[in-house]
Amino acid sequence: MNLLLSLPVLLPLLAAGLSIALRRHLWAQRSLSTAVLVTVLAAAFLLLVLADRRGPLVLQAGGWDASVGITLVADRLSALLLTVSLLVALAVLLFAMGQGTAERRGRVASAFHPAYLLLAGGVGLAFLTGDLFNLFVAFEVMLGASYVLLTLNAGTQRTRAGMTYVLISLTSSLLFITAIALVYAAAGTVNLARLGERTAELPDGLRTALSLLLLVVFGIKSAMVPLHFWLPDSYPTAPAPITAVFAALLTKVGVYAMVRTQTLLFPREETWILLAVLAVATMLLGILGALAQDDINRLLSFTLVSHIGFMLFGLALSDIAGLTGTILYIVHHIVVQATLFLVAGLVVRGAGTPALRRLEVRAPPPALLALLFLLPALSLSGIPPLSGFVAKLALLRAGAADGGAAAYALVTAALLSSLLTLAAMARLGRCAFPGAARPDPHGPRSSRAPAAAHRPPRLMAAATAGMALTGVALAVLAGPLARISERAAEDLLHRDTYRSAVLVTEANNP
Repeated sequence: MNLLLSLPVLLPLLAAGLSIALRRHLWAQRSLSTAVLVTVLAAAFLLLVLADRRGPLVLQAGGWDASVGITLVADRLSALLLTVSLLVALAVLLFAMGQGTAERRGRVASAFHPAYLLLAGGVGLAFLTGDLFNLFVAFEVMLGASYVLLTLNAGTQRTRAGMTYVLISLTSSLLFITAIALVYAAAGTVNLARLGERTAELPDGLRTALSLLLLVVFGIKSAMVPLHFWLPDSYPTAPAPITAVFAALLTKVGVYAMVRTQTLLFPREETWILLAVLAVATMLLGILGALAQDDINRLLSFTLVSHIGFMLFGLALSDIAGLTGTILYIVHHIVVQATLFLVAGLVVRGAGTPALRRLEVRAPPPALLALLFLLPALSLSGIPPLSGFVAKLALLRAGAADGGAAAYALVTAALLSSLLTLAAMARLGRCAFPGAARPDPHGPRSSRAPAAAHRPPRLMAAATAGMALTGVALAVLAGPLARISERAAEDLLHRDTYRSAVLVTEANNP
């Protein structure tokens, strides 16, 4: 069990070091990265099965006391999100290998594979860690890896975007380490299980201040409005696989951290009005920003911001139904948003431009690519019977059951945002997949491009198709997925299960 819990963290980190040593052998780097992600994906799935059957699985690294040591915890929520995240990471890796452009610097293999493995290790640590300080470490590992990936073979524009990303991330990190120091000064520990007991004894004003500080920290990392401004300027400049993995994983780790800390350390029995207002603002301002964009990647980036609001929707309700909807939505969005960015990468590769107004005058991409876009686009818009509809229905039912004014505001914003998302996806589809080529008013390139120009490499197409089919599988498996999400939501509100698992394991360590 100790080996199983440590694999998703240690194996990618160790493999990242080995991958640096193999930098002159691209085939060896590719084989190593693929084998590692397949292995940790299998370990994560096994952790999910065991956590669902037995309850939270705990490792006190080195047998140290939880107050000073490293605690790893796999419960239903963390294991579920880790499994889905690693599945997406594997698919994006295959897409990147098919593309090849991010893997080389001239004739020499670049730092892509070491950085990608480092990112995977950071994601694993973020989901499995049982204390605030190592959550901070996980974010820093992801920050370092993501900056390398963002600036691989970069020109001036991407380097500038990378600097913006790093500055905002470092600001968030400074706030986070400050919050950790204040929490430790107030409670005498950073272990989440112990904090769940001790924060209840703090004065109400101090608890509120610490809760809001952590909300700001994770609000920046998850791109919650009004802390979202960095994302649309950073993600669209990166290569397609990098943008896809960032959109799928990094913001969701921020949402996960928000859900974990707010439910475990600062539980609420009523709707959190402040978060409800922020959720409404995130849903509406994000999708309005998407409708104003002419760049396919910026449009999808603003859509990503908007749909973070749906995840905040369920957390704001502070009940089992709302948290179930949030978990379902995170799982759905990890898969669907990554698929859309991969499809966008294939479209831009064929057309040579991300500008929607220029895509309209190009020859249409293959019909298969249009289908690969249609499935996640309809799912993101909430069209039945796809996974987005299942997740949104869970949230809407939770809001209707709550019956309060804030809940109805959330429901209204969610419905309006879904309609606007459908409009944004329809516009994107109309531009990227025209029925016939039209004359190009900008110059002589108006002739229809040959079909071969739009045909992507097989590995890129296969990875994208696999992601689209995974989104369909989420809808097919909606029943079992909803049940495990509900059990995970119950664990979040019945905090004694998590605390007792960690503290009993600590007491039993020699």
